[in-house]
Amino acid sequence: MMVIMSSATPTAPEREDFALRLLKGSAKKSYEPVVDIDWDAPLPEGLYFLPPHMLSLYGTPLWERMTDQQRLELSRQEFANYISMGIWFENMLNQSLLRAMMHSSPTSHSTFYELTELGDEARHMLMFGKAIERVGVEPFWPTKRGARRVNAMAMIFRGPMLWIGALVGEELFDAVQRQILDDGDDIQPLVRRVMRIHVTEEARHIQFARDGIRRDVGTLSRRTRLALSNLHGLGASLYFGHFTRRGLYDRIGLDGAEAQRQARANPHFHATLRAGFEPLEAFLREVGLMGPVARRMWAKNHFL
Repeated sequence: MMVIMSSATPTAPEREDFALRLLKGSAKKSYEPVVDIDWDAPLPEGLYFLPPHMLSLYGTPLWERMTDQQRLELSRQEFANYISMGIWFENMLNQSLLRAMMHSSPTSHSTFYELTELGDEARHMLMFGKAIERVGVEPFWPTKRGARRVNAMAMIFRGPMLWIGALVGEELFDAVQRQILDDGDDIQPLVRRVMRIHVTEEARHIQFARDGIRRDVGTLSRRTRLALSNLHGLGASLYFGHFTRRGLYDRIGLDGAEAQRQARANPHFHATLRAGFEPLEAFLREVGLMGPVARRMWAKNHFL
């Protein structure tokens, strides 16, 4: 019998035990959105798609002049924009995970969990796409240049940077989704169901990424640690720019440039961003990866 020796990088026993626990959790509670969501259920009239106080124009002079229908439509468009960004990010994360697996043992529990996460993320992309289709709007899709950037970032996310990138995407969205669920009584049932499924499964992904960072951070060189602690600040302008994209306001018949200006200066919206970033900021401080440059970037874009 020929014995094939694996040249893949071995995984620490503690990481394997942690991955096994997450695998068991996934086996007990995972979702199949195609069948676990009633896609044919009606969308009740008059219900928002996001809580009004979380919308980018809430509390601005322009908000006070908007009709109820325009406010509802803004919530629909911002919901579609939000989960469109989720599709981009999860596409990028899956590309990065697949590349990383080429350097991992195909028989480790960590690889098994990464494959489970890949499956989760693929179903989330399908769920988000079907949700956008169901609410009846066009997705907010990247330009050709933007798509190239997403693919380029997937190439950069390796080792500890992969887990930092995963958290910057997952934790911020997770915190915002939990705010949506907390204010869910007046929100569309479809939105609540999509958010509930995503929060449940992303909780395991966040635990896996946090464990990866805690495991690796002590082994990093000073130079690598300095780079990692500041590079994640690049996500601040990316998020802020896309959360307040002009197309949101053009679609509902507002003066896009003026609406964007008011949204970006809106203290109510800044408070929503800070609440969304707070858990991630606390974790990055805990592991010593909130560098001064990154802190300035996040603060400049109103996440701090």
